[in-house]
Amino acid sequence: MEIEEKIKSLRQRIEIVDKQILRLLNERAEIVMEVGKEKSEGKMDSYDPQREEEIVRALVLQNNGPFPKQAIAPVFREIISACRSLETEITVAYLGPPATHTHLACFEYFGSSVQTQPKESIQEVFEAVEKRKANYGVVPIENSTEGSVNQTLDRLIESEVMICGEVMIQVSHHLLSRSGRPEDIRKITSHPSALEQCRKWLRKNFPDVEVAEAASTAKAAQMAAEDSKTAAIASSLAAHLYGLKIVESRIEDYLSNYTRFLIIGLHTNPRTGRDKTSILFSISHAPGSLYQALKPFSQKGINLTKIESRPMKGKPWEYIFFVDIEGHAVDAPIREVMAELEGSALFFKLVGSYPQRSLEK
Repeated sequence: MEIEEKIKSLRQRIEIVDKQILRLLNERAEIVMEVGKEKSEGKMDSYDPQREEEIVRALVLQNNGPFPKQAIAPVFREIISACRSLETEITVAYLGPPATHTHLACFEYFGSSVQTQPKESIQEVFEAVEKRKANYGVVPIENSTEGSVNQTLDRLIESEVMICGEVMIQVSHHLLSRSGRPEDIRKITSHPSALEQCRKWLRKNFPDVEVAEAASTAKAAQMAAEDSKTAAIASSLAAHLYGLKIVESRIEDYLSNYTRFLIIGLHTNPRTGRDKTSILFSISHAPGSLYQALKPFSQKGINLTKIESRPMKGKPWEYIFFVDIEGHAVDAPIREVMAELEGSALFFKLVGSYPQRSLEK
């Protein structure tokens, strides 16, 4: 009985704290609305992603526990997202349908209090931003086990959009079905990439079950929801949206499976001191030309974090190089190297400078 009284007393204290949190959330919302009013009168942009990232990073560093450090960022991103929605409405196009990993990346970056537009292709995401039907777009650029997404690279070459940000998430695949019982499964379906990432697990655990490709992991979840004998490899969000049960969690062959997503828009970002810059260039097809193009980066002490080549359309055996470098385009060393490269390259394009994001656990 004494223990029950202690628990009751502690729960009462929790209720008091919860009410205080609620009061402070509303107080924060009122201040944000005042900021929005001032920005509107001054004709300033309402959305400031750099400021939001600084707030979250500072709070993570200030946390001394016992509240889990890894929970600080997602909690405050949702608080910031909800408050932002009172100030301005952000529309984000993403590679759909709902419940894909790109959808999850959209929420990871912007929070859930945004208007989302699922698109059927990467090209449609770019077009939505280009035509100003969406403020931003979210597209995959590379996976840690499968490499780059060529459709995104090709569109960056052709489009006028800029890279405004990035987000990296751990991709976890779950086997989903209506019953949640493995013995009911006669067919397993998913996007080809997801099937490939779970190939060894499927061979070991369901060697005799039919495996079929679907247009997306979300489409596979929809098919599983309609057929009790079909299971889908999809996300936990898909399980929630389509009313499915998890047969087995995290069935990917490599647990360190991450995908990097780009945030695209029509504006440039100011320097934050923790930036990444992306450029595109092509060079003459001659011995040593790539070495000469990259040599200035080494001489200036600039770190290259990614280099990828893509064929130039209409010009066989000629290539465009996509390069990520640490730093901002306004930094003197990068500015000098880009000016030198632009003067010697057949084609040069600055795709964007934006804050670097670490892996999201």
